[in-house]
Amino acid sequence: MSTMNISLPDSLKSFVDEQVSQRGFSTSSEYMRELIRKDQDRATLREMLLGGARSEAVGYCDENYFEGLRKSVKRGV
Repeated sequence: MSTMNISLPDSLKSFVDEQVSQRGFSTSSEYMRELIRKDQDRATLREMLLGGARSEAVGYCDENYFEGLRKSVKRGV
């Protein structure tokens, strides 16, 4: 594992320290890793959503379409 040092103003360091103690993190590094993982997930989801928005429509979504989806979910398909 690589090491990275960051500089924070006192107010941000205090905030990080509070989050570590209040949210059950062992270290500030653990807290920062969690923030970075969540940001990666957010960026991935954003790209997926934008990709879907850019893609060509393949069909029409009406009440029948959504009812079919509901039935599939209930059947476990």
